[in-house]
This record gives sequence, C-alpha cells and structure tokens, in this order.
Amino acid sequence: MKTAITELFGIEHPIIQGGMHYVGFAEMAAAVSNAGGLGIITALTQKTPKDLANEIAKCRDMTDKPFGVNITFLPSLTPPDYPAIVKAVIDGGVKVVETAGRNPSQVMPALKDAGIKVIHKCTSVRHSLKAQDIGCDAVSVDGFECGGHPGEDDVPNMILLPRAADELDIPFVASGGQADGRSLVASLAMGADGINMGTRFIATQEAPVHENVKKAIVAASELDTRLVMRPLRNTERVLTNEAVERLLEKERALGADLKFEDIISEVAGVYPRIMMEGDMEAGAWSCGMVAGLIYDIPTCAELIERIMSEADQIINERLAGFLETRVPA
Repeated sequence: MKTAITELFGIEHPIIQGGMHYVGFAEMAAAVSNAGGLGIITALTQKTPKDLANEIAKCRDMTDKPFGVNITFLPSLTPPDYPAIVKAVIDGGVKVVETAGRNPSQVMPALKDAGIKVIHKCTSVRHSLKAQDIGCDAVSVDGFECGGHPGEDDVPNMILLPRAADELDIPFVASGGQADGRSLVASLAMGADGINMGTRFIATQEAPVHENVKKAIVAASELDTRLVMRPLRNTERVLTNEAVERLLEKERALGADLKFEDIISEVAGVYPRIMMEGDMEAGAWSCGMVAGLIYDIPTCAELIERIMSEADQIINERLAGFLETRVPA
C-alpha cells in the first residue's frame, strides 16, 4: 500500500509503532521495522543520552530498515538534556523523530538541518495546525480513545480525523483505537495516511515487557480503562487496577484541593515495576480502549501482515461489493 506516509518515511506499510515508556526499546522498534512498519525507540526511557546512543546502535544492528526515535517534551523542574538527546539521534543516523508533549520548536532547527523527518503527536486540530506551522512533516492525530494522554477536548477519532483532513496540508496518521485492518481502512477513509499503534504492539511476542502485561491487555475489555489526573488537566487513559481505583478515590475525596503529590505513589516511577517485573498492581500505566479488540499475542510480522491482508479484503471485497454494477449504455 502506498500512501503519503509510506513515501515520507520510506516504509512498506502505513503502520507506525508509537513511542511508549519502557516498551520502545531496540527490540520492539526493530521488530516493527523489519515487518515493514516504522518502529520507534523511546528516548526518555533511556537514563542518559549515551544510553540512547547505544540503544540506537543496537537497533541499527537488528534492522536495516528505517526506524525512529520518540522525544517527549515534559514540564519538569529538572528537564532532560534535550540538546544531548537530539545529538545522539543525529549522530546515530536516525531519519525520523516522533515528538510529543510540549511544542518541539526548540529542536526543530537541529533536526531539520540534519535532514530528519518530524512527526508530532497532537490531540486536537489546533495543535496539529501549530505543528504544521513550525515545520513538522506529519502529525499523529490522537483521538479520545487513545492510551496515554488524550488531551482535554475529549474528541473521538470519528470526528477528529475528518476535521484534521479538512484543515491540514501535511499528511497525518490516526492514533487511538487502532488494532486491525478495519482500523486502517476506516482511518484511511477519514483522511489519514496511516495508523499509529501503541497498545496493540505491546501485546506482541517481541515486545520487551513482562508476560503479565501482555496477558492483562488480552484479558481486558473496552470498559477496563480509566481516565486519571483529570483535575490536574494532565488526563491519562490507563488500565484499571487496585492502584488506579485508589487514585480515583483520592481525586473524588480531595476535589479541587488535589495536588500531584497526593497521587505520586500511584503514578511516579511505576513503569519499571509493571513493564519489567510484571507487578500489575504497582500503579497507573497507559492503555487504550483498543484493548477490547486485542485477543492474541502474535509476532509483529504476523500482526502487520494480518492487518494489511484484512485491509485489502475490506477494500477490494466488502466495500467494492457495495458499488452498484453499471451496464454501459
């Protein structure tokens, strides 16, 4: 399948594995890229820029296909060394960067000078237009269904994607609720040029996370995610567990008096315990409603091949079958 996204990033299939904390290691990125998609290493999971450089080199040894690096810009009293992170990306010969969080304008000149393509994650049309204005090559439009941070507008992809198509001049991919060929065809129909999958890629054989995490996603339904930190305007969609329900009870009890410090034990530093050790009650971790569409743990190659096969069948059989056969006059 050829789209503006496959052409932009030099990939076979219009499927991107988004950056995910303690998931986006070299093993994950290489598996997706080798399967014809675009794998992404998560920069901030690495403790130092040197560690990131080593992870990029490791991925380079595992695939000769294009892969990218996610750089997320977070508000922090002690921000990461972003210039050193960008240098590691450039020195590593990476040609695609996925940016997320705050406006990435501070790093755009260095990335563009290095010939790197930039795709920015956005949860609204206005943010997508801003990304376009500062020179991003593409955007990932994240609907309300998505795992992680869906923004504060609560607009699902059935509305958000056509709105983005109406407004944007640069290509975009759909993120949130993406799991199979139906997701891909629906997103293409609404104007996207591909899809970005997070939760679905965690439930694959190559995902470098504990088996408990994969089993939890397969066992979950579309009703098992919760929105936390809404009162702090830092909304995150997570898979429910005892810690998440405890966090929500604190939010209800404290109301307008809630501070981040009140919930720090449920949200800070929990990812290594969950993703690496499989402690599923450790705290809140990002998961999309798409868990309700995930029933197995295939290899990345099997998953991507299945998505593309389903998409082909839907386009050429189901949809084509709706068209009335016209007899020439």
